[in-house]
Amino acid sequence: MRRHLNIFLLIVLLSGTVGCDRVTKHLAMTSLSGTPDRVLFGGVVRLQYAENNGGFLSLGAELGATARFAIFVVGTGVLLIVLLVVAIKFHRSLWNMAAITLLFAGGASNLVDRLLRGTVIDFVSLGVGSFRTGVFNVADVAIAAGICMLLVRRSNTPTGTTPLA
Repeated sequence: MRRHLNIFLLIVLLSGTVGCDRVTKHLAMTSLSGTPDRVLFGGVVRLQYAENNGGFLSLGAELGATARFAIFVVGTGVLLIVLLVVAIKFHRSLWNMAAITLLFAGGASNLVDRLLRGTVIDFVSLGVGSFRTGVFNVADVAIAAGICMLLVRRSNTPTGTTPLA
């Protein structure tokens, strides 16, 4: 029974993450595209429409179309398959499965953007004054959260044991 509950929770996490990302990107396209940035909370949050041809923080955006496709579509597809294999092999820990689910959901939703649009829609940046993050989206937050969860789990794992078990 517990296994079925865990699977249900992971499906909810996956669909909720992808759904939230897809809806917020649609809202960004329909309400932010072509408009001035919207500044909230004294400038700490800035909503701004951006289309990202590259990866994290637009890395690789200057590459040619073929190289970007190979890295960001084919490479991401391969990484998503690897994540599925890892998830199947190391399914004992709900914490690790949740982290992998977040990584998969974020990567898959950004991959959908690349396949449908050729770019990823970003729309949020955080900061104070001139110190700001890059522009990101919900999928990017999910990916970062999944990585942090795996790192936290790894740092709390006793020496000599595997963090993915």
